[in-house]
Amino acid sequence: MNENYIITIGRQLGSGGKEIGKRLSEKLGIPCYDKELIQLASRESGLGKEFFEKMDEKSSHGFFSNLFGFRSGYVGDNSGNYLCNEALFKIQSDVIRLLAEKESCIFVGRCADYILRNHPNCIQIFITANMEDRILRLCQNENISEIEAKTLIEQTDRKRANYYSFYSNKTWGMANSYNICINSSVFSIEEICNIIELKIKS
Repeated sequence: MNENYIITIGRQLGSGGKEIGKRLSEKLGIPCYDKELIQLASRESGLGKEFFEKMDEKSSHGFFSNLFGFRSGYVGDNSGNYLCNEALFKIQSDVIRLLAEKESCIFVGRCADYILRNHPNCIQIFITANMEDRILRLCQNENISEIEAKTLIEQTDRKRANYYSFYSNKTWGMANSYNICINSSVFSIEEICNIIELKIKS
């Protein structure tokens, strides 16, 4: 594949999706964007990154709509004007499209698979895993208890599903929303990266 190619990775919490993105970045020599998109969107828009952090993977029924009670382009309170989630999502989407036009890269989350759905060389991946493996990974990575890990998984998955559904009108994690769905309980991180690399180079 001579032209720029894009890999988007949707993932369940604790499935290793972020690790897969980083490992692919190393193997393929292309950048991986996750939380970095918040910083880039902040810089491009001139807004503080806290706006994007509050929006991050929450639907428009989340922080801003609950706090201010309605949705429009701008919302004001005593401290000034605030962009609603839809406007922030538009800014973040523009940054994703600009990066995809400029170079081959990897995007983790952020509805990137939907935003880049018309990109001719976009491979859309979803990473899942068995619940017990997800809990174990979180316990090891975050040094939390199994109960805390399970609660965090359930909360985060719900937020990600709501965010994805709101902006894409598609079902998060549903196989027909992606090109490849892989269970990291069945395949190792390295095996998954090899599968994706083989597809990219085919």
